[in-house]
Amino acid sequence: MSDVTELDPEDKKIITLARSARARNGVPEGAAVRDENGRTYVAGTVALESLKLSALQTAVAMAVASGAKSLEAAAVVSEAERPADADLAAVRDLGGAGTPVLLAGPDGALRLAAEAR
Repeated sequence: MSDVTELDPEDKKIITLARSARARNGVPEGAAVRDENGRTYVAGTVALESLKLSALQTAVAMAVASGAKSLEAAAVVSEAERPADADLAAVRDLGGAGTPVLLAGPDGALRLAAEAR
């Protein structure tokens, strides 16, 4: 994981989408992923009695369900200090090791960039 100051406009976009999902739905996390064709999938935390998914797991599942074959990048907006291991694993499963995972705070400020491993 590393600190990052410069972001590609497309990476800024998925952070903004993730932040919007978090705020709009009043959930602890918002996430967005970008697939190999540039399509984005946006999700919030799922917390049902019978189903619990992080926002990033939900966004990856939405991408898979829509036919995505790979991921270019992922972003999560959260109070967490680092992406959860399960989130990194979900991104790795679809995007491969090395897929960038951006973590931003609720204010949208990038905290760190990790790679799916």
